[in-house]
Amino acid sequence: VQLQASGGGPALAGASVRLSCTASAFGFANPVMAWFRQAPGKEREFLAGVKWNSGGILSADSVKGRFLISRDVAKNMVYFEINSLKPEDTAVYYCAQGRTIEGRISRHARVYDHWGHGTQVTVSS
Repeated sequence: VQLQASGGGPALAGASVRLSCTASAFGFANPVMAWFRQAPGKEREFLAGVKWNSGGILSADSVKGRFLISRDVAKNMVYFEINSLKPEDTAVYYCAQGRTIEGRISRHARVYDHWGHGTQVTVSS
């Protein structure tokens, strides 16, 4: 399984950015595709995940209302849209693939077995 994320780059505060991630395959019967981010000096943070088969979504409370995860099953792609960017959104954004745990999307990075290389988003004011 290989994940390739793209769509990052420099952006101005208040703008929007849409990140994309392509999965070469799915290694689990009930896969989850998720987005995390890691800012300098901080731990990797769960943002949102989507159950690939059903489309069920879990979003972190900190991003509800500004961030949106979606998927395109036909293209094996998952998207992450960030609206009203803030300088504190500056981070490397990672897509990851894992499986549901007891039918649920996990927020824990250790549950996800496959990771993309990440795409940098830098927000300036």
